[in-house]
Amino acid sequence: MILAAIPSPSRKVIEIGPLDLRAYGIAIGVGAVIAVWIAQRRWAARGGDPEDISAIAVWAIPAGLVGARLYHVATDYRRFQGRWLDAFAVWEGGLGIPGGIVVGVLAGMVVARRRQLPVAALLDVVAPALPVAQAIGRLGNWFNQELFGRPTDLPWALRIDEAHRPAGLEDVALYHPTFLYEALWNLALAAVLVWIGRRWEPKPGQLFTGYVAGYAAGRFWVEALRIDPASEILGVRVNLWVSGLTFVVAVAILAIRARSGPQGGASVTMTDDMAR
Repeated sequence: MILAAIPSPSRKVIEIGPLDLRAYGIAIGVGAVIAVWIAQRRWAARGGDPEDISAIAVWAIPAGLVGARLYHVATDYRRFQGRWLDAFAVWEGGLGIPGGIVVGVLAGMVVARRRQLPVAALLDVVAPALPVAQAIGRLGNWFNQELFGRPTDLPWALRIDEAHRPAGLEDVALYHPTFLYEALWNLALAAVLVWIGRRWEPKPGQLFTGYVAGYAAGRFWVEALRIDPASEILGVRVNLWVSGLTFVVAVAILAIRARSGPQGGASVTMTDDMAR
């Protein structure tokens, strides 16, 4: 008999006066705001202008959302066959974080170069902020009762309403709370990145590469627990391939960078281009 379990929210819409706000969107929005705030503080601590972060975020966040949605649609295209307009229903959930990271970072790099800012230093600044945003955003999956893991009887199992249970498991109420696993992993990753930056002063770009490797490792673990329908390659979920390959590439880059170049990522000397 299960004496404890994490309950799922009974509603995924929050009513504020005449407005109906989706909890999924609120979680993403709050995560983005907090990430920008963290990045601004870290950039200011290096002598940079917090407005640089704001200017980058204006383009990087929308681009990231577009990239995340495109990734989700591309890797789960069968779900949208015959009803492609559903691809625009972002409020119902369905954002692929790998696509969001790639497109968002590329957009941010373009803005940074136009403002003549050091890209590697900026990437290191946002490295701990990104997993914090992702951790908060995962709460949206909790509200939507989606993307949970295999059935389990652990004390911290997540109770899923019958309407949201997978086909064939209608009588099973408790599942691995993968949203919580990934959120805790990301928060721990953010803390480790901050600690590494202060303790070892990594080379420019290494902290961000460490974030990529750390997130990929955690996502691989969480993805292996999930049971939601997903596209596969050779019988393996696409996101497992993406996470595994990303981890290998990121670790290889870290190893190569560790053998060459000067130290000094965390205490970058501000240049005329950085001090505005």
